[in-house]
Formats: sequence, C-alpha cells, structure tokens
Amino acid sequence: MKRTNAKSIAEIIGDFMQQEDIETAVLEHKALHLWGQVVGPGVNRMTTERYVDDGVITVKISSAALRNDLMLTRSSIIEQLNNLVGKPVIKEIIFR
Repeated sequence: MKRTNAKSIAEIIGDFMQQEDIETAVLEHKALHLWGQVVGPGVNRMTTERYVDDGVITVKISSAALRNDLMLTRSSIIEQLNNLVGKPVIKEIIFR
C-alpha cells in the first residue's frame, strides 16, 4: 500500500500543536526567551525576573531609570519580539 499524502515531521508537529491549541503558548515562551536578544545584554543583565501569561510579559527591572526608558520603547520591543516569533502573540509588557 502506497501513501500519497506523506507529511514531514515538522508538519505533523505543527498540526498537533494547532489542534491541541498549544502553539500560542510555545510562541509566547519563545518570545520570552528572545528578550535578551531584543533588548541587548546590558538591559538583560538588569532584568531579574520575567514571565509570560496570556500574551503579557511581566519583567522585573532592578533600575528605576532603566524601567522608565523601557516604558517609552515598549511598543517597539513588542513589535520586535512578535516579528522574531512570526506571529503577534505578545500584546503587552509590564515593567516592575
């Protein structure tokens, strides 16, 4: 018996992730992992804690001045993160 609709492993995993609705969660965590690449090593060193929940990244910054600067560039950071993951999964960033 010959199969005519063969799929690659990547397609099978992608279909499974969409079917189980976990694709968004995986992309959110990928965006969180890319945080240091987007903001740079200096800002990343000042980041003491970060997590993502339902499209909202919460980041604890140890410097108040840096926190204020990041608030001004928040929309740019969100755009860069979403571009890197390929879908608009990050909606907001909260700085604490």
